[in-house]
Amino acid sequence: MARIVITGANKGIGLELTRQLADRGDEVIATVRKTSDDLSKLNVEVIEGVDVGDDDAVARLAQSLEGRTIDVLINNAGILTREGLHDLDWDAIRRQFEINTLGPLRVTKALLPCMTGGGKVAILSSRMGSLAQNAGGSYAYRISKTAVNMVGSNLAIDLKEKGIAVILLHPGHVATDINDHSGPVKTDESARGLIPLIDALTLETTGTFWNYEGDELPW
Repeated sequence: MARIVITGANKGIGLELTRQLADRGDEVIATVRKTSDDLSKLNVEVIEGVDVGDDDAVARLAQSLEGRTIDVLINNAGILTREGLHDLDWDAIRRQFEINTLGPLRVTKALLPCMTGGGKVAILSSRMGSLAQNAGGSYAYRISKTAVNMVGSNLAIDLKEKGIAVILLHPGHVATDINDHSGPVKTDESARGLIPLIDALTLETTGTFWNYEGDELPW
């Protein structure tokens, strides 16, 4: 049984990852800004008030977990807006960078004292952050996800000597609130694909980028 911390666990992919991991017997600590009815029904520990864009909130999270070993950290929390070139919203770009890019870095740095050799860090990125597969548009989201890929790549290098492996994951175009449930992939299908990838992560595969179907993605 592993102890797993998941950010943004109150709905969508985070909620489904929490459900499936708990169902198989892992100890899941679900961190959220505010819990949901669905999350409250699960047999997991819930820590509220965790905004990954807030230094103080993340520091409080780290303090609450002090002395406990984290086997897997899943950085799932994220936001999405779809501005194009002609309707750029600078505040939205900054906010997505704060949450989608700096959020995983902020949380990982804060919780590193709880992680030891053999630990794993998963970052929910997106195929939309791939330069090789860019289709244009959605400036803020694409920029933030390309940047978080660099965050994950850097962490993989810097944490390897500590025995901690890092993986970047594309969950698919999932039907969640973030995209008005327009995606063709269901949350349970995405989580069923992501969990084995995290399980299989080793120091030999650290710093790689995968989709939920098990295909390695180009940067």
